[in-house]
Amino acid sequence: MRVTVVTTWLPTDRAPSSGSFVLRDSAAIRDAGQDVRIIHLVPPHQDDGARHRTLEGMRVLSIPMKPSNPLSVARAADRLRPALKGTDVLHSMAMSTLLPLTALDHAQALTLPWVHTEHWSGLTNPDTLGPALRAAIPVVGHGLARPDLVTAVCEYLATPIRALRRGLPTKVVPCIVEPQGAVSKPSGGEDTGSINMVTVGGLVERKDPMACLDVLTELTARGVPATMTFVGEGPLRADIEERLAADPALGERTRLTGNLDAAGVRAELARADVFIGPTRGDNFFVSAAEAITSGRPVVVSDAGGQAEYVTDANGTVLPLGAGSRQWADAVVDTVERLAPLGAAAIAATIGDSFSSAQVGAAYRRLHEEVAGGSLTH
Repeated sequence: MRVTVVTTWLPTDRAPSSGSFVLRDSAAIRDAGQDVRIIHLVPPHQDDGARHRTLEGMRVLSIPMKPSNPLSVARAADRLRPALKGTDVLHSMAMSTLLPLTALDHAQALTLPWVHTEHWSGLTNPDTLGPALRAAIPVVGHGLARPDLVTAVCEYLATPIRALRRGLPTKVVPCIVEPQGAVSKPSGGEDTGSINMVTVGGLVERKDPMACLDVLTELTARGVPATMTFVGEGPLRADIEERLAADPALGERTRLTGNLDAAGVRAELARADVFIGPTRGDNFFVSAAEAITSGRPVVVSDAGGQAEYVTDANGTVLPLGAGSRQWADAVVDTVERLAPLGAAAIAATIGDSFSSAQVGAAYRRLHEEVAGGSLTH
């Protein structure tokens, strides 16, 4: 089956990390036995000028499009129409991709079986958005009602999508988190007397990295030796550094690594006893799942789809808004309860459930159902 992926998120030379998850999903679809090509509706700030390229063996056509410019969207729609010829199934990814495709659909110029994958956390956590993006939710909802099928990465996200689609088919296909090979045993408090915490993600308000420092402060006040490592970068780095400068003792127990590649992230997870994620709003929360597949227990908020795979066997879920005392209690309890089980037992709670093979096979089944007219709710 010939599948054309259309997306506004994809790596370019100017933005090499953009849309890496879209590329992973596309490769998984390809590896499941489908012929995949990609059309990248590239925004100006990521456009490196290349119009034809190959990424991971897949052909990519780049069409310039500025989502905020209606004329640019209209031009992209005109170029999309002939570019989709020869396609058996259209698979769009990311909300801004809906703009030109919805225009074609309204003009009755889009008759292909159409699957759309949505990741936007603004649908599940609108309170984390600014006024402009909050106002865009009805527009996104209108676009989400057009495809034959919409997939979400978790039930947490599928719920508001189903409401916007008013009963039209909506399915869950998770993000890709590959199982690790050998995983090292968490050292835990029983071995070192210290609890080494790590968090992975942008240093932004939605991830609430300052709450991680609150947890470290609370543990230290209790006389529990602990450290905190931040893996990631963002505008709150300056606030973190300011707080550490004001409390040198806290600074001695805190590390900021900046952005790391996949190997670097795995290395930091291997150093840690527990992952903490006090997010105010995620969907799948990939970094929490990656911690589990690395054999690390997690303590996370319930503001996201992570509550669908974090269980007593691999971590603790706390209600959004829980205070630093509750977080400190949970960190100590989680390490004491799960570290003795060993890393392999923790990793096995997810296993290959989110592997690229499983995700690719799930998408192939849905493509076949949409193309064959056998899709169910």
